Amino acid sequence: MKVLIDLQYLPSIAYFTALYGMDEIVLERHEHFVKQTYRNRCYINTVHGSQALIIPLTSRHRGVLTRDVRIDYKQKWLNNHWRTITSAYGKAPYFEHYSEDLEQVLFRKYNFLYDLNFNLLTLCLACLKWDVAVKETLSYEKDTQEDIYDFRSFITPKKPDNIKQLYVPIPYYQVFGNAFADNLSVIDLMFCNGPEAGRIIQGSSVAG
Repeated sequence: MKVLIDLQYLPSIAYFTALYGMDEIVLERHEHFVKQTYRNRCYINTVHGSQALIIPLTSRHRGVLTRDVRIDYKQKWLNNHWRTITSAYGKAPYFEHYSEDLEQVLFRKYNFLYDLNFNLLTLCLACLKWDVAVKETLSYEKDTQEDIYDFRSFITPKKPDNIKQLYVPIPYYQVFGNAFADNLSVIDLMFCNGPEAGRIIQGSSVAG
C-alpha cells in the first residue's frame, strides 16, 4: 500500500497513523504552498499547556511551490523553538536519547522548508524504526491511482474532524498536566515513551 501526503513540520501522531502500515510513502513535492497549515507549525506540550511552534517564512512564498518556500531566518525562531522544546521535555525519560539528533537536524539551517521537513520526517521514521520506502512526486497530479491513499491536505487545522478517520487517541505518559493532551507532535510521544512510541501509534491508528 502507498500513501501520498504533504510534508509537515514535526508532524502530529495522527499524521503517523496515516503512514502506519504503508509499504511506501510518497511526498507531494509539486503542490502550491497552502498557508495556515501544519506545513510550518506543530504543537507540543508545555507547562502552560499545548503550544504552537511556527516557522516564519519569507514573503515570497505566496503562489509558489512548496519545495521553493524559503524559511525566514531573520526572525530568531530556531533558538526559540529549541529553548521551548528543551524546557518542555528536558526532564522527559527519553529526551537525551533523541534530542541530540533532533538538534542537529534543526540547526543545519536549511534554506527551504521542504528540505527541513523532509529530514525531520526521515529522522522520526528512523527513531520509530519504521522500515518504509520514502519517495517524492515527479509532478503534480490531481487524481491518483487506485492503490494510493491520497492524504494531501487531509490533516489540516481547517478540517479538524478529518483526523477522526485516522486517529483514535490512546492516553500515554506525558510530562505536564493531569489531563491528557492528544495529537501533539510525535516528539511528545517519543520523548515521553521512547521505544513504545511505535506501539502507541499502531494502537491509535483506525486502520491498525
